[in-house]
Amino acid sequence: MYVNMDKEYVKDIESTKDILIPKDPLERVIGHEDVIKYVKIAAKQRRNLLLVGPPGIGKSLIAQAISFHLSPPQEEIIVVHNPERPERPFVEIKSINEIKNEQKEIQIAEGDVVSPKSVPEAVAERLGFKCAHCGTYNSAYQSICPECGGDKFSHINARRKHLGDLLGMFEMSNDPINIPQERVTTTRILNGKEEVVIYERIDGDKVKILDQRALEKRREIVEEKPRNIIVPIDRKIFIQATGASETELLGDVRHDPYGGHPDLGTQPYERVVPGAVHEAHEGVLFIDEIVHIANLQRFILSAMQDKVFPIVGRNPQSAGSSVKVEDVPCDFIFVAACNIKDVQYILPPLRSRIQGEGYEILMRTTMPATEENAAKLAQFVAQEIEMDGKIPHADKKAVEILIADAQRRAKIIDEEKDAFTLRLRDLSGVVRMAGDLAFMDGSELINEKHMSVAINKSISIEDQIIKRYKSFENAIRKDLSSSQHMSNNKPGSSNDHVDRSYI
Repeated sequence: MYVNMDKEYVKDIESTKDILIPKDPLERVIGHEDVIKYVKIAAKQRRNLLLVGPPGIGKSLIAQAISFHLSPPQEEIIVVHNPERPERPFVEIKSINEIKNEQKEIQIAEGDVVSPKSVPEAVAERLGFKCAHCGTYNSAYQSICPECGGDKFSHINARRKHLGDLLGMFEMSNDPINIPQERVTTTRILNGKEEVVIYERIDGDKVKILDQRALEKRREIVEEKPRNIIVPIDRKIFIQATGASETELLGDVRHDPYGGHPDLGTQPYERVVPGAVHEAHEGVLFIDEIVHIANLQRFILSAMQDKVFPIVGRNPQSAGSSVKVEDVPCDFIFVAACNIKDVQYILPPLRSRIQGEGYEILMRTTMPATEENAAKLAQFVAQEIEMDGKIPHADKKAVEILIADAQRRAKIIDEEKDAFTLRLRDLSGVVRMAGDLAFMDGSELINEKHMSVAINKSISIEDQIIKRYKSFENAIRKDLSSSQHMSNNKPGSSNDHVDRSYI
């Protein structure tokens, strides 16, 4: 029986094994209940978001969780060959209903698969399933019948003309028949009309029947305009484009050394590559540290405004530079994140667009030190252990020690009394180190000792430097390699010209 930490407390568990982990990712976000209310609205109403706060407080988790509340994609984006102007391919949008109908049509073109006993006897003999002597059915790859011991195909050539007259087989000629055959083409009368039927041997023990309808559908598919599905219907609806390059974000047209020559090269429509703005169509486009792609913010703004964005070749020296696909859909929910000091570097029109069609949210760094929030931290520990998948669960005492450390961190870092820190990425490192120690000990659970050691050892490199050297200046002064010391102390060497500005 799992314990729901929304209703129970840490005292009600024995270990994190007992804790119920919510299925909804938004309910796994700790300490931001006021924010989650607006995030759910953003998902339902398709609003944009700007999340502001320090690293490690759940911005990425919130952005990813939005996609859980979105409907599956309803459209597929296809680039279609333009025979009159190949360098200007068409864009085609197919709805999910059109795709389902197309799949049904493709299934028709695939034909029906039946057992050899379901086809005419003469066809079964020609395909090698039926013995011409005793009439039993067996493997097409056995030339000697296992029932009567006769040559399964000895009478076929003798009956060849008779079968041809009977079935109207198109392949009949004066040449020897290659038995068993892979395919038999004949005719049949259906609804008073004669139609062509093809029987194919597949998988060694099945027969595929291609009737007139299936053959016509295959012909239609072959004659269909060449196309390239760049954004399939079956796709992820959360696209993370943090630190993306221009081509990764906006798309590109691959280079062809033959310049797209119709006989040698690859046609332009086949070389079109979507960008993150297109892949996020109907979903979420998330960019953390948005200021790091400052030069691309204006393109994101344009895509948000128009909900379409062209794909062009972005390398002037590439054969794709002359290719352009207009009006490629990119209707996405935009979620950007940054630190407080970087807000000023976000493009003002982009912020205006977010404000006009969404919400700007300042994330919390602490939450009150209550029993209810302590229970949430216990849930956090259980979630991290499950996500890691390589460490054991934690007992109650270990969880209580981590909760106490969360309160200590809130006091030291954010100068908040009676609060728990929400800089949970740091705490997740503590949980994993404690889990690794428990794993190496062969312990079934993370205990008090493991968690205490992890808390003491999981300190930043800055704190480690100060602890060892007392100050950064001392660390830099003493952090010389042995070769530098030896070089500076060589007999007869002069150190007057040595540049010590780095010390």
